[in-house]
Amino acid sequence: MSAATLERAIEIAEDLIAFDTESSKSNLALIDHVETYLRRLGVPFVRAPNAAGDKAAIMATIGPMVDGGVVLSGHTDVVPVAGQSWTGDPFRLRRDGGRLYGRGACDMKGFDAICLAMIPEFQAADLARPIHILLSYDEETTCAGSLDVIRRFGIDLPRPAVTLVGEPTSMQVADAHKSVSTYRTRVRGHESHSAKLHQGVSAVHVASRLVMALEKIGAEIAEDTARSDRFDPPVSTVHVGVIGGGTARNIMARDCSLLWEFRGLPGVSLRTAYNKFTLACDEIASRRFAGFPDCEIVTEIEVEIPALAPEPGSAAETLALRLAQANRTVAVAYASEAGQFQTHGVPTVLCGPGSIEQAHQADEWVEISQIEECLAFMRRLKSELSR
Repeated sequence: MSAATLERAIEIAEDLIAFDTESSKSNLALIDHVETYLRRLGVPFVRAPNAAGDKAAIMATIGPMVDGGVVLSGHTDVVPVAGQSWTGDPFRLRRDGGRLYGRGACDMKGFDAICLAMIPEFQAADLARPIHILLSYDEETTCAGSLDVIRRFGIDLPRPAVTLVGEPTSMQVADAHKSVSTYRTRVRGHESHSAKLHQGVSAVHVASRLVMALEKIGAEIAEDTARSDRFDPPVSTVHVGVIGGGTARNIMARDCSLLWEFRGLPGVSLRTAYNKFTLACDEIASRRFAGFPDCEIVTEIEVEIPALAPEPGSAAETLALRLAQANRTVAVAYASEAGQFQTHGVPTVLCGPGSIEQAHQADEWVEISQIEECLAFMRRLKSELSR
């Protein structure tokens, strides 16, 4: 059965990768495909569409419909391929030696395929507690695609005891990652000829002061809040990624915008940078906008992804370490949906095949040996939950 399940996992990965589910696009064709597979196996599931109706999450349950089970969490969306130099079709799985190539092979359709391939083995076991497979959307953008299902735990869906998120960790157990908060700040100035600076307010000039304020805020947060050598860098960070505005060299800019982010260590509030920045905006506006009532600075909170905080001895950590046959945890640099589960009271860790070093790039790949290691992990989970 072991070899058959491996080949089934690779075949399912090939099917999943063939769907172009970049986060800007619908994942419904993939979800329909998964539903057909689940119906063929007689597995009950729930589908949770987004508000627009163009995307959906799905959760399948193998075993008794009771509390105390384990969620295997994966996402169906992938990052874009535009501008990357692929040596083959990114949406066609390529098997070369001991590797599987394709967009999502590592992050994280490979893990999704493993979970789905294991269903017949899960069904053959006498499970005392259920195994739930949750496949979400928009993980690469907002990490909010699993929330509609998570909010139903303990209401009309069984409440799990543990969530295992299959992000690529090289099958190490990760118990921590930083939060991510992203913002769009818009500055409205007052246009005038650049020869008459006193008659206007340049949104570009104000925005440049905001960038300097954010740099100062980042330094203050790094100095004043907790450090953790488990992360590189070991501090919370602030970064401005995009700035744009203005119409011509000799016109004082009316509009300018900043795209910036805050990545916070576990235990540091999601709004730490935002709150400090709001005060800085008020101070800058009071000095720069006097006499120009049409000028303003507005910051929109786009995404807030909670950190995953270590929970030594939690049910998730204890179980995952046992299944991975490991004795220590690691921290990861990227964010994930794990913090969403933890925030809603479900102990959560990450453990999945492949390395983040191979994700999000051209010719993304995962080692077949990592697929095999994850299948062994799943079989230990099956035994753990069996009567």
